[in-house]
Amino acid sequence: MTPDALIGLLAEPERLRVAAALILGARTSADITAATGLDVRRVENSLRRLRSAGLVVTDGSGLRLREELFKEATRVEQANRVQEDPFVRDGRLVKLPAQRGRRRAVLEQVSTAFEPGRRYPERDVVEVLKRWCDGGEVDHVTVRRYLVDEGLLSRAGGEYWRSGGPVSV
Repeated sequence: MTPDALIGLLAEPERLRVAAALILGARTSADITAATGLDVRRVENSLRRLRSAGLVVTDGSGLRLREELFKEATRVEQANRVQEDPFVRDGRLVKLPAQRGRRRAVLEQVSTAFEPGRRYPERDVVEVLKRWCDGGEVDHVTVRRYLVDEGLLSRAGGEYWRSGGPVSV
C-alpha cells in the first residue's frame, strides 16, 4: 500500500476512529461501536472500506488492523526519497517541473524547511528560500508565490506559516 493510499484511507475521520479503536484493542464491530461512539452503520461502512483496501483483516482473535502496512508505507516513502531527483540536488532547488503534480511534490519538499505551527516574518522566508534557490534556475520570489498558491504556506500581516505539506514524526 502506498503512503498516499494509506493516508487517503485514514483521512476520513470515521475510518480513523475505527482504526484507532482497533489499535487500542477492539476486536468486534460492537467493541468498535462502544469505543468510538459511532452508530453501527457508520462502523460497518468504515470497516467495509478498510477491509476492501486490505488494512483490516479478520484472524483468530477477531478484527485486526494490519499495522505492518504502516512500516511498509514508510519504507516505500523513504526509498522514493533516496532516488535521484532531477529537480532537487544536495538540498538545493535546481529547477521547477512544468507538470503541476511533479511541481507540487517538489514544493512539498521545499515546504519542509518551515516548521508547522511557527510564524515567520517575510525576511526569514526570503532567507530560507534564497538558500533553496542558490545556484538554481528559479528565483525565491517565484517559489514563494507557488508555495502560497499551492496552499503550502499561508500569509497575513507580513507573516507566513506552513499550512500544508508532509509532516515528519
